[in-house]
Amino acid sequence: MIVGSAALFAVLLLTFLRVPLAFSLFAVSITALSVDMGLQTALTMTSMTIEEAVFSYELAVVPLFILMGNILSRSGISADLFRAANAYFGHIKGGLALSTIVTCAGFSAVCGSSLATAATMSKVAYPSMKKYGYSDSLSAATIAAGGTLGILIPPSIILMIYGILTQTNIGHLFIAGVIPGMLGLLLYMGAVYIVALLRPGNAPRGEKTSRHEKIASLKGVWPFVLLFMLIIGGIYVKIFTATEAAGMGAGFALIIAIWQKRISKASFRAIFLDSAFVSVMLYTVLFGAMLFAKLISFSGLGEGLLGWVEDAGLSSYQLIFAILAVFLILGCVLDSLAIILICVPLFVPIVVANGFDLVWFGILVVVATEIALITPPIGMNVFVIKATLPNVAFKDIFRGLIPFIGADIIRLMLLVFFPALSLALVKLM
Repeated sequence: MIVGSAALFAVLLLTFLRVPLAFSLFAVSITALSVDMGLQTALTMTSMTIEEAVFSYELAVVPLFILMGNILSRSGISADLFRAANAYFGHIKGGLALSTIVTCAGFSAVCGSSLATAATMSKVAYPSMKKYGYSDSLSAATIAAGGTLGILIPPSIILMIYGILTQTNIGHLFIAGVIPGMLGLLLYMGAVYIVALLRPGNAPRGEKTSRHEKIASLKGVWPFVLLFMLIIGGIYVKIFTATEAAGMGAGFALIIAIWQKRISKASFRAIFLDSAFVSVMLYTVLFGAMLFAKLISFSGLGEGLLGWVEDAGLSSYQLIFAILAVFLILGCVLDSLAIILICVPLFVPIVVANGFDLVWFGILVVVATEIALITPPIGMNVFVIKATLPNVAFKDIFRGLIPFIGADIIRLMLLVFFPALSLALVKLM
């Protein structure tokens, strides 16, 4: 247990010092396993872990969904979604901000990445909000918060990684994320509308569109609707698995982009290179996390922590809130992927021992890491927005995020006390 505890502290320290997460996980895991079991055993366990992962059928879901998201990002679907949302919401108070939130949710449903959603929407939505006199605080905060929907609304890369780490059905996780994702969308829209009512100067009305323009704007949305229904509908009615859904989604996204002549030969090459780069990066950190999970198991850290929890006599809700508090606190200094990879292997044995549903727990974990993406001092979405919008001050973005963080906390409480919000659709499958 001492070796495991020292290893956990070392990984957290190295990650906080901005050492690449994959290197931290591999270096600490191999060193700790060598101390505990010998160098030869540690190296053998490392090679076996990587070999098992490489030949895992479930892991194919990651590059396929990344490829689909990259194709759609380059094909301009985000602009089409924003145009359609703006046609319906732009004329009301805070309409452009509401349109941004809706577009973020829609783009998330086919992208799966929070950072990619935030970066894309800062280019698509911010110029329009700036044109109509929206404050920088509300504009940037809306994009940063809306981007967090990308890690929950399926297909979600974080949910995939959680499913792989915990051996949980990825299709069930995707279905479980639908209602919490829609709940987040509604609460964010409510936060925008309240800000628009309290400070109308920060969120003026946009131009009103005719019925013909509204109908015409929907023409660019059908690829998104088709892919979402194909992926989520196919998984829900059990036509295919999550991995098969990823293959179908990537294939149809490519066909649609080529048919609509939205990608060139140069962008075609860039899409595949970027997908390969991101996939290798994720695979590397995932392999390190798998090895770290074995270290936690063999070192006795998981059993020791479970024994401490049992001795403490915590109730079910106290235990869940204590775990979520750890995620929220670490979220202030670490990025969401690091939190998932380091903490999930540590807490899952406790969750299982106390009879909690791993699908429900996964949704809670993802919502908690969503909050971490927009909380200071290390809100990764905020840094993405700052990189794409250098003229907007950090303090303005974080100040504008206060209502959205409040909405996220409300959603987290609802999901904790009403597990059916996450599990109802799964049980109907």
